Amino acid sequence: MEPLAQYDTVIVGGGPAGLTAALALTRYRHRHRTLVAQSPDRPRNHASRGVHGMIGLEGATPAEVRARAWAELDAYGLAERRDAAAEDVTCAEGGGFHVALDDGTTAWARTVLLATGVVDVHPVGVEGFAECWGRTVIHCPFCVGWENADRTWALVADDPDYAATAARAFSAWSADVIAIAPPGMDRAAETRRALQAAGSDLVEGEIVRLHHREGELHTVELADGTLLARRTLLWSPRQQQVPLVDRLTTALGLALGEDGFVIVGPDRQTTVPGLYAAGDLTTQWEQGAMSAAGAGAAAADAIHFAHHR
Repeated sequence: MEPLAQYDTVIVGGGPAGLTAALALTRYRHRHRTLVAQSPDRPRNHASRGVHGMIGLEGATPAEVRARAWAELDAYGLAERRDAAAEDVTCAEGGGFHVALDDGTTAWARTVLLATGVVDVHPVGVEGFAECWGRTVIHCPFCVGWENADRTWALVADDPDYAATAARAFSAWSADVIAIAPPGMDRAAETRRALQAAGSDLVEGEIVRLHHREGELHTVELADGTLLARRTLLWSPRQQQVPLVDRLTTALGLALGEDGFVIVGPDRQTTVPGLYAAGDLTTQWEQGAMSAAGAGAAAADAIHFAHHR
């Protein structure tokens, strides 16, 4: 492999966490050489019509946010970008890490920041899911609830306690929210009674088709032929780590929690000294552009001070 120059930090991932970390490290001036390795593949949030909750960037598309971020980084001229995915991270003799990229190059760095995000595992056999995903099938009401406000909603849940929240938890965005649960969900009858008493309902069935017009959902079809007129689905699919992170759990002993997310300390350092992580790969419940950006900034500060103690 053709070697790249040496860096203080290689950042794996060019989303909000990675780019915020790059900006924070860049502002330490020439004391921190940074490389951002970002895959040319479509990012996880490519389906989003706009990023919300980031002051000054309200409604900007993910592509626009990345373009603005790189315009700012390029103005400093200190952070380098490599449009390539990281295939492996290995410990180097004498300290630091080698980062192998899929364009055949490698880089050495004193520290590495993983900002890869996670992979949303779309349900198998649900026609129309991909077309509606990120538009009218949403995983986070705080992110795009406003854009789906005053529509008929359904919460897709296989946990009775979560399903029971359909009656009131999302009332800020919709006055008509039901729950859809798989057949045979535990305590289904009890949950249905509670929801009906609150003016909602529980429908049991397997979702097989989402009828839509260019991603605008209008009807949910169940396996038994039942048709539910719903315009928004709140559906959080299973998430898994990207292949690189899975590989590092074996190769470097990178630890994941019982929930499958990367364990980090207050300084965003993982269980592998010198290897940091920030963003969605570390948490299931604080996912979002603002949370990821904040974690990236915190990681950058910790990395810099670790280098210059």
